[in-house]
Amino acid sequence: MALLAWLTGGAARADEGEPLVADLSNHLVAITTGFAGATVLLFGAVEGEGDVVVVVRGPADPEVVRRKERVLGIWINRAWAEITDLPAFYRVAATRPLDQIATPAVLDRHQIGAERLGMQVHRKDKSVEDGEYRAAVLRLKRDAGLYPDKLGAVTFVGGRLFRTEMEFPANVPTGTYTVEVYLLRNGEVVSAQTTPLIVGKTGLGAEVFDFAQRYAPLYGLIAILLAASAGWLAAVAFRRA
Repeated sequence: MALLAWLTGGAARADEGEPLVADLSNHLVAITTGFAGATVLLFGAVEGEGDVVVVVRGPADPEVVRRKERVLGIWINRAWAEITDLPAFYRVAATRPLDQIATPAVLDRHQIGAERLGMQVHRKDKSVEDGEYRAAVLRLKRDAGLYPDKLGAVTFVGGRLFRTEMEFPANVPTGTYTVEVYLLRNGEVVSAQTTPLIVGKTGLGAEVFDFAQRYAPLYGLIAILLAASAGWLAAVAFRRA
């Protein structure tokens, strides 16, 4: 009922002159023990006709890509590059295929599509072109399930209300995400909205993770002591048996 009320209100706001309004069913994806992935619903309303594109971007962290070569029958790392301005997670959903919605220039301008991301390649060698590193890091992201190959679906419910389900895998990185919603007409963006989404650890696992990050030497010492204690107890129990 609450969602229906919001959608009704969103349609009313669109009628009042706002071309696009959108929101999330949940602004926090909580990673707890046993987390197996999550789905967040995005819903909204538009004024008039048009296509809707939704882009989810994770936090941008540097990535190191290494290139292996076979030397004397052994595979070794011979070259590498650091990739920056690359979202840790990236997903696109739309009402139609992207090439039917906008021109390549518009898609490039808004970096809609993994191949259009403005990543920077900092090569440590001259033997490999930037394009090879870009293709490699995109392949690694797709293999990890962080850059879905398939374009997600944005569906209209009635004339103006739309919705899409955003799926996050179990290995989704933590951090602050942005959910960008675009309304396009005649191949041009006429309205856009950005909504933040937090992916974070909660519960005991989050406290342990935070402690390990803040007090790494002490955490390491405690881990060693626990491992040594467990080994000693196991040895004592074995001798008694």
